[in-house]
Amino acid sequence: MAAPQGSRTGRAFIDLHCHTRASFDSLSDPVKVAETAASRGLTHLVITDHDRVDGALEAQAAAPADLTVIVGEEIRVREGDLIAAFIREAVPPGLSAREAIAAVREQGGLVGVPHPLDRFRGFGRGRADLEAIAAEVDWIEAYNARVLNPASNGEAAHVAREQGVPGVAVSDAHSLLEVGVAYCGLGGDPSTPEGLLAALAEIELVTGRATYLVRGWTPLAKLVQRLRGNGRVRAGATR
Repeated sequence: MAAPQGSRTGRAFIDLHCHTRASFDSLSDPVKVAETAASRGLTHLVITDHDRVDGALEAQAAAPADLTVIVGEEIRVREGDLIAAFIREAVPPGLSAREAIAAVREQGGLVGVPHPLDRFRGFGRGRADLEAIAAEVDWIEAYNARVLNPASNGEAAHVAREQGVPGVAVSDAHSLLEVGVAYCGLGGDPSTPEGLLAALAEIELVTGRATYLVRGWTPLAKLVQRLRGNGRVRAGATR
């Protein structure tokens, strides 16, 4: 991945989906995640641990001066998953998608749909359910670097365009090696919900990915988290 140069060009570079050891399937230290993002030229990072915000808060408190860490969450809803950004408290899992969206909005946050048409972790029953929720979200992941089948990214990008919803590129990083392998280049300042929404109107997607071998780290992370008593591995979850 060619390092972005936000501080030199006045552009912002944001990864909207990234995990730390607060997730059941990652071992990445939150502080090191922030340091790694900054070292790779990102200007903004949304940390989206599964159903928790403590890792994001830790990273935010220790972030380098040239990186803005935004507190987010990957929320497990009945239809699949949603991404929240700009929240203060975790939204509990198990709500319907619309209930979770309302809870995020109450905190002044934004909502995205992660890996929406992935065979193993997509949203709802497929394209029809994604289209039904599109008007209520702020972005759709048109490119997720962890999706195994490129066709699902392509179809998600098509739905985003068809529905008039910004399509974004994300790393979905579960290890330090993956931080910032995919990201968005933006004009403006995405440091606030209003700023990010405005910046999404003109967006550049950078679509790299780590090797498939890196994904082998995730099952190990799940095992270690279980042994530590920190694992909340969901039945059927493939991250």
